[in-house]
Amino acid sequence: MTLLFRTLAAVLVLMGFAGPALAQSDEPQMIFERTTVWRMLSPDATLATFVIDDPSVQGVACYFTVPKVGGWSGWAGFAEERSETSIACRQVGPITITSKFSQGDEIYRERRSLFWKKMRIVRGCDAQRNVLVYLAYSDRLIEGSPQNSTSTVPLMPWGNAPAPKCGEFVNP
Repeated sequence: MTLLFRTLAAVLVLMGFAGPALAQSDEPQMIFERTTVWRMLSPDATLATFVIDDPSVQGVACYFTVPKVGGWSGWAGFAEERSETSIACRQVGPITITSKFSQGDEIYRERRSLFWKKMRIVRGCDAQRNVLVYLAYSDRLIEGSPQNSTSTVPLMPWGNAPAPKCGEFVNP
């Protein structure tokens, strides 16, 4: 029986260390955090706003806000985080697409519960309108979540740099 507990503990530790490695890009930068539920003896529940640069599209940044569960279970990482996520992606400089991509390619992933839930940001291209489309959503292993948010970035010239055509970079 102790072997079972040791094995389970080792798996939990490895999953904790593997979570950040699952993200496909750099960790997001926190812009700010606001308290939504004040707790006197444990950490507050908050809304946290982050920014992440698209790893394959230079000149695009995505800002997203996620709720963080407070209390001791949230602090310890045992609470299941809420599914709501908002996203706004913007052109922040000349756009350079550095590699081909598939529709719905994942650019960021974050674990939102100890085992089952992940928040994801994926990218696509509306080639007809030359617009990058970003979708933020949460999924669960057993049952998905309809909570989602979409943002678009029309590819525009920046200074003297012409705008690339996103359709030329989408894998068939």
